[in-house]
Amino acid sequence: MIIYLHGFSSSRADDHENLIQLKFIDEDIRFINYSTLYPRYDMQYILTEVHKLISETKDSSPLICGIGLGGYWAERVGFLCGIKQAIFNPNLFPDENMQGRIERPEEYEDIATKCVSQFRLKNQGNCLVFLSRHDEVVDPTRTAQTLSPYYEIIWDDRETHEFKKIAHHLQRLQLFKQEANNNRTEI
Repeated sequence: MIIYLHGFSSSRADDHENLIQLKFIDEDIRFINYSTLYPRYDMQYILTEVHKLISETKDSSPLICGIGLGGYWAERVGFLCGIKQAIFNPNLFPDENMQGRIERPEEYEDIATKCVSQFRLKNQGNCLVFLSRHDEVVDPTRTAQTLSPYYEIIWDDRETHEFKKIAHHLQRLQLFKQEANNNRTEI
């Protein structure tokens, strides 16, 4: 099973295309649609939905995948639910760059401080990160500096922030999904 979390723009046609592409790895693709406007509500909603999905699946290696803001959530919720994560151009600093786009961007900072301390260290090796060198929204160098001590980084020279095509990374995603999960414990 692959759980897919969209980015801030939840109505992109590219999300549908990415879901179709992910079916080459696993037929069981689940899409979680969340508001993007209310971080505390989104956290609770996504966590509840993901927990429900993984408790119902027989897949021993479910994967949560997120693009942009969805990557922010996939990393945290995947860790909390004990499943692997694959994130594309994650928006790691929404409290900074969502100003004026949502009502309470400071809630992201609050969420970050309330997450398990040093969660990335505890999640080490359980997240695969895809970064576009041409990301026009989020600084990929800053993201790489933040995540590279904990996770493998794969650089992409074709895509922009929205990562319209993930097809050329499907083999690596499939291999990552099949590798043993170091932290397969549900909270």
